[in-house]
Amino acid sequence: MIEVKALVFSYEKGRKALKGLDFEVEKGEIFGFLGPNGSGKSTTQKILTGIQGGYQGEVRLMGKAPDKTDRKVFYQEIGVLFEFPYLYTNLSALDNLKFFSSFYSRERRRDIMPLLEHLEFKMDYLKKPVASYSKGMRQRVSMARALLGNPDILFLDEPTSGLDPSGAVLFREIIEEERKKGTTVFLTTHNMLDADLLCDRVAFLAEGSIAALDTPESLKERYSRKTVQVVYRKDGERVQRDFTTEELGLSFPEDIVSIHSQEPTLEEVFLKTTGRGLTG
Repeated sequence: MIEVKALVFSYEKGRKALKGLDFEVEKGEIFGFLGPNGSGKSTTQKILTGIQGGYQGEVRLMGKAPDKTDRKVFYQEIGVLFEFPYLYTNLSALDNLKFFSSFYSRERRRDIMPLLEHLEFKMDYLKKPVASYSKGMRQRVSMARALLGNPDILFLDEPTSGLDPSGAVLFREIIEEERKKGTTVFLTTHNMLDADLLCDRVAFLAEGSIAALDTPESLKERYSRKTVQVVYRKDGERVQRDFTTEELGLSFPEDIVSIHSQEPTLEEVFLKTTGRGLTG
């Protein structure tokens, strides 16, 4: 569904924002694109969604170059949730979504009310201006906007930003539902939990280059410390100790309370591969 080969882009002469990116995203895959501010992820997403041209290399979505195809057709096929909600704040949720739904063909567009209900939007705000909404409420309307056209490819930029824990769980469930329908999801996020729970594969971007690309499980296994943390009781006291697998094969403490594997988190792998934190 998405093919990127030798993608290079420069905002200024001699300063490359993207330095030869190569990756592919399969149909129905949730692909995580992770990187700190200034790493090039926003530029990549602008190119993929046809907002930014002037790049070198090859970019194809559904076999078409996004900046060289019929825009009216292309934008019927994708949905975009921006990091900062792109809504008319003087209009209500209902008026915003009625306006945006007019861009889609009748065959594609979804019914607004069932979509808002599924997103657990508070219906007493339905006709109030967006300016009066909390960030979480705006995020629900923005997600509804992204899903209105029943997209083949869904671009999500920080989808759970501003949501409480239950709202974040709901959004993850909705993203999984989209994948089960065959929708391809390109997820840009700083939230390692979202990436770990949702993504089939993740790419770590650092200074315009891909530092690592694999499944979350494979990346964590690759950087595992190969130790387990054992909590046990000795002389009535609770004791915690890290063991190597070799040590566990030789001796094992009695009265084990619990054992926790010590594989790294996805965020730890990101720091090791890029040398930077996501908020840097």
